[in-house]
Amino acid sequence: MSILELIEIDGSIGYGQVVRTAVALSALTLKPIRIFNIRKGRPKPGLMAQHLTGIKIAAEFCSAEIKDLELGSMEIEFIPKETSVPTQKKIDIGTAGSIGLLLQTLIPICIFAGKEIELDIIGGTAGLGAPPIEYLQHVTFPVLSKLGLPQPEIKVIKQGFYPRGGGRVKIKFYPAQKLKAIKLTKRGDVKSIHGISIAGRLPEHVAERQAKAAEEYLRQKGFDVGIERKTVKTASAGTSITLWAECDHTTLGADNIGKLKVPAETIGKHAAKELLESIKSDAALDKYMADQIIHFIALAKGRTEITVEKITEHCRTNIRVVEKLLPVKFDVQDRRISVKGIGFMT
Repeated sequence: MSILELIEIDGSIGYGQVVRTAVALSALTLKPIRIFNIRKGRPKPGLMAQHLTGIKIAAEFCSAEIKDLELGSMEIEFIPKETSVPTQKKIDIGTAGSIGLLLQTLIPICIFAGKEIELDIIGGTAGLGAPPIEYLQHVTFPVLSKLGLPQPEIKVIKQGFYPRGGGRVKIKFYPAQKLKAIKLTKRGDVKSIHGISIAGRLPEHVAERQAKAAEEYLRQKGFDVGIERKTVKTASAGTSITLWAECDHTTLGADNIGKLKVPAETIGKHAAKELLESIKSDAALDKYMADQIIHFIALAKGRTEITVEKITEHCRTNIRVVEKLLPVKFDVQDRRISVKGIGFMT
């Protein structure tokens, strides 16, 4: 395989998101890639532990040859050969690296494996700049199911926060033959808002105060809200809150994690304010779901049209990477995105 045949991808824009999307689509389509300038400009550039784990597992799932894969590496070659996804796999990220971000790499590979896949993953269940596992459960997968992606079974065995992690999640994927195009441009009315407030290795009142602040804020705005409180044993102290609004046509989400010397009330209210902003945008997808759905609508059969709360840098990055690896062209007008998908099949 000569280097000229590799698809070249600049990792300096979009940072870790470039790696996750590029490796996922490379493994799925068996197209070889070279990613350079990985996380250039970050305080600690190059690959981190969670990126290494995602690349290694993706490589195992497609018998890929990888060059220059090591901690801190700013360039890799990923050369897939054939699909070889096992039916069961235990994965230990080894740090508080995000299980949610790891899954962003593995979901496309697993759903198109043509069989049921069970993953048992150890790492962080919520972290800075990463979707909590509850967001995937209650927002990501319900939205993706509209494309025909079977909703996986998710069991959170243990929560895990920075720095020690130690969270554990079991997830069972069901095969998708082909994804279908959708028109998701209106959210419809908000029917109800739900959530979960979690405190690990902290007093019960922390989860209570976090949830109560979010509930009070949203009820003042006229919404029906119910947030579950959970106090759990974890290796490191931490909190998270995930909220989701069930609407006529979609689900919108928001989340936040506890920060040192920041009151639990502030954390909860901030998540509630973010969710309200998503609702007020009238878009069908919140700003986090906007980038998560990009490669799936490109893989679906037919033209998809969606509206999003905001076109984030992660969203633009995913569009650029997908257009490099798939024969598609996205049309982005204001906060409306459309693309004619390729109808990828296993």
